[in-house]
Amino acid sequence: MIMNKLTKVGCSALCGSLAAISAASAGELTVTGGAHLTYISLGAETTGNPYGMASAVSFAGSGELDNGWTYGLNIDMTDGDAYSASRIHITMGGLGTIEFDQGNSGNGIAAYDNVMPTAWEESHGAGLSGGVRTVMGVGNSDNVQWSSPKVLGTEITLAYAFDKGTTDTADKVSADNNTSLGRGYDATIKINPSLGTEILSGLNLYAGGSVVEQYDNANAFEDLYQAVGAVTYALGPVEVGYMVSGEYDGDETGQDYHTYKNHGFGIAFNVNDDFSVSYGSYDSRKTGYTNSTVQGDENTRMVEVSSWQAAYTMGGASFRLADVSVDNSGFSSGTNRTATIVSLGLAF
Repeated sequence: MIMNKLTKVGCSALCGSLAAISAASAGELTVTGGAHLTYISLGAETTGNPYGMASAVSFAGSGELDNGWTYGLNIDMTDGDAYSASRIHITMGGLGTIEFDQGNSGNGIAAYDNVMPTAWEESHGAGLSGGVRTVMGVGNSDNVQWSSPKVLGTEITLAYAFDKGTTDTADKVSADNNTSLGRGYDATIKINPSLGTEILSGLNLYAGGSVVEQYDNANAFEDLYQAVGAVTYALGPVEVGYMVSGEYDGDETGQDYHTYKNHGFGIAFNVNDDFSVSYGSYDSRKTGYTNSTVQGDENTRMVEVSSWQAAYTMGGASFRLADVSVDNSGFSSGTNRTATIVSLGLAF
């Protein structure tokens, strides 16, 4: 009887300990989402059905290890039955953060492809892109990124892709993009050199570079290089910014453009806490013909996009308006386009 009693007590204590460990290790999962409705008018072009809709649901999981490190999972679902992006990150205190990303275009230099201030969207992202070039690096591939802790207003990231172009690889399998692209390496830095002063607290400096290995025995391909640099400054209700970026695609096989140069500008004004307006521009220029006598005229080598925007927020609803114009869309001389977009966003 005494032995049985001791056995029961031991079992009860053990079960209680297991329950406590389980409760301490448990994380949490939250769900957020939104709906988006737009109306677009394409100026002199035939618009057809002007209404469009999109929806998005995001799952965020988080937890903490015994040593104080934290971990998290983010899954995004946009208008589809399968997830469109997934990220797992581990924050290691003073050692920084490691993130495993399945190509949601948010890591490496893709994070700084256009950081210009805007009331709503990038100037080329509100409805008419015009075919401008942007830098992507390894951001649209399965990649691993390390982010440093912020020290003296400075944050550094290093991102690596095993095979540029592969995305959404399931567990216990591998993938191959079946192209000439190989491993990719990105590095970025963001500096907020406020030095403890209020006047410099709104100043941010961005820079980043990317190298992607490229193999093609049948053609004269070099590695792919991309770079970006930007500066933004906010003072009171006004924020301005300027950026440059470039891409060398490594294609030296013939009379093709293999270099692109981009410039962007943006200015935004917060009228009040709910209403803001902005103007932005972005242009891409083709350069680098192997034969300079066939470069074509200026208008076939540059796309220019400009956009006026306004946004008003009322609780969980956001009303946005954008007026966009494109010169030489698709690098086609004289192909000028305009569009007006009205947007309603609902958050839940």
